[in-house]
This record gives sequence, structure tokens and C-alpha cells, in this order.
Amino acid sequence: MSSPLADKLRPRRIEDVAGQRQLLAEGKVLRKIIESGNITNLIFYGPSGVGKTTVANIIAENCGKKLCYLNATTASTADIKEIINSIGSIESRNGILLYLDEIQYFNKKQQQILLSYIENGDITLIASTTENPYFYVYNAILSRSTVFEFKTLSTDDIISVINRALGVLSKEKEKKINISPPSVKKIASAAAGDVRRALNMLELCIVTCENEDDITVDDAAVEQILGNNAVRYDRDGDEHYDIISAYQKSMRGSDPDAALYYLGRLLAAGDLPSACRRLLVCANEDVGLAYPQIIPIVKAAVDTALTLGLPEARIPLANAVILVALSPKSNSAYEAINTVLSDIEAGIGGDIPRQLQNKHFDGAEAAVKGQHYKYPHAFPMHYVDQQYLPDNIKDKKYYKFGDNKTEQRYREYWDNIKKK
Repeated sequence: MSSPLADKLRPRRIEDVAGQRQLLAEGKVLRKIIESGNITNLIFYGPSGVGKTTVANIIAENCGKKLCYLNATTASTADIKEIINSIGSIESRNGILLYLDEIQYFNKKQQQILLSYIENGDITLIASTTENPYFYVYNAILSRSTVFEFKTLSTDDIISVINRALGVLSKEKEKKINISPPSVKKIASAAAGDVRRALNMLELCIVTCENEDDITVDDAAVEQILGNNAVRYDRDGDEHYDIISAYQKSMRGSDPDAALYYLGRLLAAGDLPSACRRLLVCANEDVGLAYPQIIPIVKAAVDTALTLGLPEARIPLANAVILVALSPKSNSAYEAINTVLSDIEAGIGGDIPRQLQNKHFDGAEAAVKGQHYKYPHAFPMHYVDQQYLPDNIKDKKYYKFGDNKTEQRYREYWDNIKKK
């Protein structure tokens, strides 16, 4: 079986990698790490088809370690243990370099299995992900790794790869390949920064235009192939992340027309999971306590959409998107929990007050004996004043009432209760 064109053209030297000059140019940190041969744990983050796997392969070929490859979408815990069991063998005497593709699909337990071997140096990890690693990679692995962001390739970067591919294919097929520069540029632009996609399209153009004497790729053939594949490119290309961002920001900004448009872009690309996930996030983060009933409503719409599948899923999602866009907004809960987590990470806090502890008996050393918990339901209006936060933050206010009428009603109610 003939290997894909992208594999045939895969560079073997850093100098030949398309784009990524911000990482691989002379003097850049990643370039220095690769040239030193002293490879540390690395995480490569960026969209598909921009050179993450290529750079990992170049590192593997030059570091002298045994290369193991896992794709997290298909790998199991047993696959991880098989690699671990090979530690100390003759072939891995210089250590193991594990290239873990799509690390975001490994759960926390699977990532934790690797952790101790990464710490002691038995395994050097190079992981790649198309998702933000600070959201999807276990913190303990992140803290032991250096993250490098790979950028989308420019159209000029991809044009240079296509021209090199034309030379390789012409030699392989022993035929002249005729294709106009404007058509090459159209293919490069349609790839949306993904060189692998550009090469797949080029191969498809050549297959459909090959005859006995030569290969003439006319503009009409290019237009037809690009038209048939336009939606797929939009889904996985560089714009994918911008569409998701615009989708949520349009709902947050209370613009139902824009929100529906970006929902349509996601659904046309078949990206139902992103459409559902961001809708749920927006209902909680951006509407929140201004209209708390919206959360189960949106969840029901998402469940219905996932049950129906496309194309019918568009209907409950459109209902929910319009509702979120038109609802009053409050991020008071979002801001409150972020402040709480920030304090916890900074070590701000203290012991749980005695009256809230689960311990009902005091030791001999306790100066004040007894829990002295006041049960709110035993008091008028089910409220009694007592301390709940630790002593050193007992007066801290994390939650601030939003200016919407729902939260203001809560504020008025509790102000009245607490005054009485």
C-alpha cells in the first residue's frame, strides 16, 4: 500500500519544517533544546496539521532513546503498562521517549500512571494536543513539562510544501504535472493552515486529472474538490477555535442573530459536541443567577439534541441559543468561585470552625468543650447568625449580588431576615 503523501514529505531535519519559526528558528528555545540532545518533557499545543508530530519524530530520531508511540484516542491502560514494563530492557537502556498524541483524551488516572516514571526520568514525555493543555492536562504533568504552542501555517508556508510535493509526485509518476499558481494558492488557502489537509486535497486533484500522457489539474477540478470539502475544512481548521469563541461571546453579548449564525457554522461542520458544550457553559457562566431556571432548560435541550442527532438537533439547540442570548445576564457565581479557588491555591484559609466539624467529642486539651452548633431550622425564619468561614477569613465576602432583579430579590429577602 502506498503511504500518504504527507508521510512521504515529512521532513527529517528541523531546517525543513514548514513554518513555526517562532519555535524553530536559530536561537529559539525549542531549537536549542533539540540541538542540545538533552530532551526534557514537552507538550506541543496547536491545531491539526501544523508540524507537532513531525518535530516529535525529528527529536526521537536524534536523542538515542527508544521511541514509543501512543494515540490517546485508542490507547488503554494496558498499553501504558506495556511501555512501563520495557523500562530497563536492553533496547531502552538509554531511556524511553514516549510520544503521546492527543493527550487530552487520557483521563486523570491514565496520566497519573505515567507521572512517577516521568519524575524519575525513566520516561521522557512528548505530548501533543489540539486543546488548551492548561484545561485538559493533569497539573502534575504540566508542572514537569514545558509547553510550546504551534501556530497555524500561513498560506505561503503551505504553498512551498505543495510545490515540493508536486516535484515528488511528478518524479514518482514519471509525468509532468500542470497546475496553475492560482490553483495552488486556492488549495493552500482552503487548507486553513493544515498542511496535511492541503496535501490530501492535492492528491485528490491529481488522481481525478491524471491521464496517460500527463496530469493537468484545471481550475474547474480544483473548484469542485474544494467545494465538496469546504465544510470539513472549516470544522478542523484554524477558524474552528474562533467560531467557538464567537459563538459564546455572541450569546454573552445578547445577540441572538450572531449566536445562531455561529451555531449554524458549528452544525454545518458536524461539530455537535462543541455546540452543546459551549451552550451549557454560557447558560451557567453568563446567565447564571439572573435566571437560574435556564440551567435545567438548556440541559434538557442539549440532551434532546444529542438524542436526536443531526440534522434534527439544530431545532432544540436553536431554541436554547436564542433563550440564552435573550436572557438577563449575571456572572456573579462565576466570579465568586474563581475568587475562592484563587484564595485556596494561594493557601488562604484555615481550620474549619469547631461548630461545623463532624467531631462531636473534644479531647482533654480543648479549652472550650462542646460543638455549640446552632441548627438554623430551630430559629425564626430558619436563620441564626453564626460563623461559618475559618477564623482568618471570617469576614471575607466572595459572592456579590448581581444587579439583576432575581439576585436583588434574594438580597432584599436576606437583608430583611438578618436585620430581624
